Amino acid sequence: MTALRQRKGSRGKDPGPSIQNLKPDCIAEPRQRFATGGFSWWTISCVMTGSIVGVSLGLLCCIYVSTLHENDLWFSNIKEVEREISFRTECGLYYSYYKQMLKAPSIQQGLYELIHDNTTESKRTINILQRMNIYQEVFLSILYRILHIQTYLEPIYFYIYTVFALQTVYVIALFITSWVLSDSWLAGALSGVWYILNRVDTTRVEFTISLRENWSIPFFALQVAAITCYLRPQLKPIHQRVVLWLVFVSTFCFCLTWQFNQFVLLVQALIIFTLDCLDFFTAEQVVSLYLMQVLSLLLVWLLQFCNSMILGSLVLSFIVSALFIKHFQTGLKTGGFVIRVGKLALHTLLVLTLTFTINYSAKKILQLKSDEHIFKFIKAKFGLGATRDFDASLYLCEEAFGLLPLDTFERLAGTVLLYPYLCTLSVLFILLLLVALSNLSTNGSGQACREREDRTFRMRPDVAYNLLHTVFFGLLAFSTMRMKYLWTGHMCAFAAFGVCGKEVWSLYLRVLHCNTRTMMRLIRYSVPIVILAFLYYKFWPRMMEEISELREFYDPDTMELMEWIRLKTPKRAVFAGSMQLLAGIKLCTGRVLTNHPHYEDQALRERTRQVYQIYARQSAEAVHNELGSVGADYIVLEDSICYERRHSRGCRLRDLLDLANGHIMDGPGENEPDLISASHPRFCEAIKTDMPPYSTLFTRVFKNKTFHVYKLKKLKKKKQS
Repeated sequence: MTALRQRKGSRGKDPGPSIQNLKPDCIAEPRQRFATGGFSWWTISCVMTGSIVGVSLGLLCCIYVSTLHENDLWFSNIKEVEREISFRTECGLYYSYYKQMLKAPSIQQGLYELIHDNTTESKRTINILQRMNIYQEVFLSILYRILHIQTYLEPIYFYIYTVFALQTVYVIALFITSWVLSDSWLAGALSGVWYILNRVDTTRVEFTISLRENWSIPFFALQVAAITCYLRPQLKPIHQRVVLWLVFVSTFCFCLTWQFNQFVLLVQALIIFTLDCLDFFTAEQVVSLYLMQVLSLLLVWLLQFCNSMILGSLVLSFIVSALFIKHFQTGLKTGGFVIRVGKLALHTLLVLTLTFTINYSAKKILQLKSDEHIFKFIKAKFGLGATRDFDASLYLCEEAFGLLPLDTFERLAGTVLLYPYLCTLSVLFILLLLVALSNLSTNGSGQACREREDRTFRMRPDVAYNLLHTVFFGLLAFSTMRMKYLWTGHMCAFAAFGVCGKEVWSLYLRVLHCNTRTMMRLIRYSVPIVILAFLYYKFWPRMMEEISELREFYDPDTMELMEWIRLKTPKRAVFAGSMQLLAGIKLCTGRVLTNHPHYEDQALRERTRQVYQIYARQSAEAVHNELGSVGADYIVLEDSICYERRHSRGCRLRDLLDLANGHIMDGPGENEPDLISASHPRFCEAIKTDMPPYSTLFTRVFKNKTFHVYKLKKLKKKKQS
């Protein structure tokens, strides 16, 4: 509201991107006032109505995903161990620390155990708060203790309800973004409805509850909303400071809750850099936004006990380089078009060169290798690196890290989201190019700035930011499917802005020579209402049918395994196996692990390859030695991995291990000429024969249809003569 109030004095000269000035209206921006300068009762009622609609849509989304989660698993009726098993892969690992904090005798003891953890990785003591982003679990466990709600709310429900409540924050953030951009709360309503209806492509919170992105992306959406408010034209200094503080808080929360924050902020920093070069932002805005990113990262760095991965991040190197070069390269925005383009090319080259120099030096000084697997994956994805690298291949072979499937666009088109999005994107992108060319054609003098305000084509900085935001993160989503959740939510807000805003419609109506105030109002109100009515008619019955479908969690083999481990093995027993299964073993039984799914550590990645030799063609002695070196007492073999059929040849885990070991892969198909035949059978198959030397080194202690558990025999050391 503070940003909206400031725009009274600019009615005669609209600072927005519209082609023609348009007077405010009721559902549009609340700018009508009394003669005394205050808000009118009609304006206040519009703001109140929009706020109620936004909060209601957020709560509806929260209740919707919570109901789907309950109906899919019958979560309220299954056993506690089954509830914990439902936290698959790394979700179980993160939730285990919440459970561990609650089981600790005191908060201080719980924090000490996390800082000096010796159960997550055998034969090692690590600082979990430094290694992983689990402050949200720590905060929730402390909150659960001090609220005294144990009598009527179980810990697991307090946890999942908090995550679902963040969906309310997410929808409200999208609502605010589209409302501020379009000056119409109808846009916010449309963005919220689109987000809920496109749930398959906008979130996966109902079945991956504790995944880091489900904690962080709502704060990222809140940050984008705050940046959009901050970039509103002619905002008062006091309002700028308040909104900038909100940008900092949301950025900090986003960084604290996800280990991949640095890569997302790098994309955002590139957006700011681009708009700065094209003269859409003022120098103060650029420096302020950069500093909010830097301060957030440094504060997280301190809270994570000086995690070197943050200091060695590309985004910090880039921001330092951009600010340093910007400070010393004077006269960047002066001169004619050709001179300015040449200066910008040189500026970009200098910034990128200094960025890679600083980053390379920082990683050498810090001896940082925690994130090298990500760069290996990026290079291999674009054909620039070795495709046999085990870590890179693990990512390349997962569907989530592949290209965005085409059926995604079919689903988005089915909810009438794709069409207005593409229309808005294409029109505004062309307008952005025209404005950018015009900006580069003028120098930075005051006269040029006045000429820029008087020309026909203009674009507000908040619109320009959101346009490039959806373009950059759209390209990221195209390249990596898992990143689509950073794009599709904002896509809903951007498309709603296109439907309800003046920018696109004024261009269309000008072409049709009917750009009148009445026609503009008619279209801006009727089109979103018609779309909302169509969506209600088409999808409300489907939603009711979806939430009426009742299923039940059923995984008897895993449950049997967890119960056996809990009852039949020592509490300090060390288990080896797949990363995904071991996370569940830690959560359900509290046993010690050899490896786990949090892959952002070089030593852990090497250990994981070491443990995974149980699915490779290795001798019994070699596997026994490898497992013994990491302190394993038991190994859990999974038939679903040993005889995997989910992936095609070349992407099965056993194939990745064969390639990394230089062995020919199983099954018919081509092999690279330098691969050789292995001299030993596949361990996970051969051990089931119970023949020497396997029976000499391993004893089978548990078996069901899915899992085989073997205990390592301790070999007596030969006496030296």
